[in-house]
Order: sequence, then C-alpha cells, then structure tokens
Amino acid sequence: MTKGMKKYFKKKIIWFLITFVAALILNFILPRLMPGDPVNAIVGKSISSGAPPEQVQQQMEFYRRQFGLDKSLPGQFLDFIKNAFNGTFGVSYSQYPRKVSDIIGGGIWWTIALQLPAILVGWILGNVLGAVAAYKRGFWDKVLMPVSLFFSAIPAFGAAVILLVIFSVNLGIAPANGAYDPGMIPNFSWSFISSVIWHYQLPFWSIVLISIGGQAVGMRSMSIYELNADYVKYSRFLGIKDTKIVRYVFRNAMLPQVTGLAMSIGSMVGGALVAETIFSYPGLGMAMYSAITQSDYPVISATTLIITIMVLLASFMLDIIYAFIDPRVKAAQFD
Repeated sequence: MTKGMKKYFKKKIIWFLITFVAALILNFILPRLMPGDPVNAIVGKSISSGAPPEQVQQQMEFYRRQFGLDKSLPGQFLDFIKNAFNGTFGVSYSQYPRKVSDIIGGGIWWTIALQLPAILVGWILGNVLGAVAAYKRGFWDKVLMPVSLFFSAIPAFGAAVILLVIFSVNLGIAPANGAYDPGMIPNFSWSFISSVIWHYQLPFWSIVLISIGGQAVGMRSMSIYELNADYVKYSRFLGIKDTKIVRYVFRNAMLPQVTGLAMSIGSMVGGALVAETIFSYPGLGMAMYSAITQSDYPVISATTLIITIMVLLASFMLDIIYAFIDPRVKAAQFD
C-alpha cells in the first residue's frame, strides 16, 4: 500500500469518526425537541381519571426517575451514550419496562428479510433492463424507458397503496396486513412459513417496483455515455470485438450504480418505514413509527442511530472498495 493510499484511508476514518460523533449528539437532541411529554402520556393511561393530584405527581416522579428524565440534559446524554455502547439503548417509555434492544431485536430481522432481497432484486433487474435499453435501442428503448420513468416517479407509499387496493381490496388474493396469519405462533412448520411467504408478497413487490425504475434510468444514461466515449470508438476502429468492448463499458457504467446500491442497503431500515406502516409489517420501521407517535425517545434515538451507522458504514466501505476497483481513485493516491 502506497503512502498516498494510507493517507486516503486515514482521512476517511477521521471523517467517519467525526460524523459518527455528530450523529450521536443529533440522535439524542432531536427526539427531545418534539412536542409533548411522554411521562404525561404514560401516567394518563395508567391512572384513573379521579385519582388525587398527589398520586398523579408520585406516578410522574416515579417514571421520571425510571427513565432518567429527572437528570440534567448532560446527565441524560451520558446515560444515552452508556446505554448505546452496552447495546441495551435503555428502557422503552411506551412499553415500560421492556428494553429497547428487545424491541429492535424483534423487528430488525423482519426488516432485513423484507428490504435486503427487495433492494437486490430491484437493483439487478433495473440495471439489466437499463443496459439492454442502452445497447439494443429501438423497441427496447421505446418501451422500457417510459415504463421505467413511470415507476421511478411513483412514491414509495403510492406503489404500496396501489398494490394493496388491487390485489387485496379488489381481487382479494393477497393479505392486507401483518407478516403472518393472526393467532399463529412463529415456528419452523410449513404452515407458518407458507403464511409468511404469502404475506411477504405485497410489501416485497412494492419495494421492487419503485427500485427497478430508478436503477434502469440511471443505468441507461451511464451506459449511453460510456458507449459514446472516445475509447469505445477507438477500440471499434482497431477492430476489437464488440463483446469485449461492451464488457468494459458496462463495468464503468456500473460504478455509480454500485454507489446507489450501497446507499440503499445502508438506508434500508429508514426505507422500511413506509412499506411496513402501510402493510402493518412487524419490522423496525413499524417500531419507529409507533415510537414517534408516542414520543418514545429511546426507541426513536436507537432506530435513527442504527440507520445512521448503517449509512456511514456503507459509505465508508464504498470509499474503501472504490480505492481498489476504480483506477481513477487509485491513480489519484499515488505519490
């Protein structure tokens, strides 16, 4: 490894750490700027309307001590840092005394199982369709591009609602919500697995459809740019086989698309919010939505911190990979 490459990696690590510290501070402060008092909401639900003021005050003081809200803001921040690094993230306000780590652990695998395959399938199909449209032109370009532009313009909630109305409400061939049939206990039986697969279809395809359009448009544009580059014309003039030229063309066109894939994977927890809310899917997005509506600061901070860390790691790994696979980045780091 050259001295320039070491300097490049050191700079990326420093910026990663600075961004991570800033993210920690913002993830603590921003939820606490939301209107409403979570303690008032909890006490209002747990105590009868005719209770004396002294009992109400005692209940409020009890919950404030349990949640650490009786401490100063710097003291609460230190508790947040300690809970974040020990992995518990504290106690949930809305589901007291359940730990935040239990809530996240129960939802994150549903989110990963839904989002990761959908993002990968949408990315692969979109890039293949975009490359074919750029290379073949004619009928492929005239049909694929309008369709891709149409799907890329549909917002995430729009695709989910359209699929829900068509296949669940009108046709009645797909379940409207949940991850499995009500009353079932998660296990490895075929009845449970088939129920999960059946409920999986609408959320999965709602994510795939909006992913395909954007990826196809981006890949087509980059492929057309590379196909008209000087090195392609010169290679064809030299008589090099088109199949060999196209291999380099699409490899160069893929670099921005790889960036988009890394960012999509990094932000998949945040992207799960729309699909999981509409389909009542029990993932991390649904947990985050419930936490926001109930001013559950620890759950909000934990979920947004996970999103931030995943995006930072995806960006950091992408920079490292680019330094090795992109000759332009590598050449810039030579002494």
